[in-house]
Amino acid sequence: MLKLSNSVELAAWEIELSAIRSQGAGGQNVNKVATAIHLRFDIHRSSLPAFYKQRLLALQDSRISKEGVLVIKAQSHRTQEQNKEEALERLKAIILAAVKVEKNRKPTKPTKGSQKKRLNSKTKRGETKALRGSVKW
Repeated sequence: MLKLSNSVELAAWEIELSAIRSQGAGGQNVNKVATAIHLRFDIHRSSLPAFYKQRLLALQDSRISKEGVLVIKAQSHRTQEQNKEEALERLKAIILAAVKVEKNRKPTKPTKGSQKKRLNSKTKRGETKALRGSVKW
C-alpha cells in the first residue's frame, strides 16, 4: 500500500512490480541476478480520484503510454528491495507533482525608480565607451 496523502492511498493490486535484469557493467552479479524493478501503474484502472487521473493523463511524460500506463524502471541499486523502494518513491513523486496546483503569477511592472536607474546606468556606460574611441586632432 502506497500512501499519497491523508485521504488518498494506492492498494498493492494497483501497482504491478516485476524483477528484471539490470543493464550495464557490473560483472557476474548483473548477469545472474534480476535486481532491477519494472513498475507498471495503470492510471485508468486505479482507485485514484478523477482529479488525480485527469492531471496524470494530461502530463507530457514519455513514461506514460497512450493507453494510460505509467512505466518506471529502477536499477540504480544492487538489491531488489532498494530498487523497489526507489520505484515506489518515484511513482509517488510523479503523482504528487502532477496534482500540485501552481499559484497564478501576478504580472508586475518595474518601478519608476528602477527604470530611471537602469537608463542612467546605460547612459553612463555609453559615455564611458565613447571616451575609448580614437582621439581626433
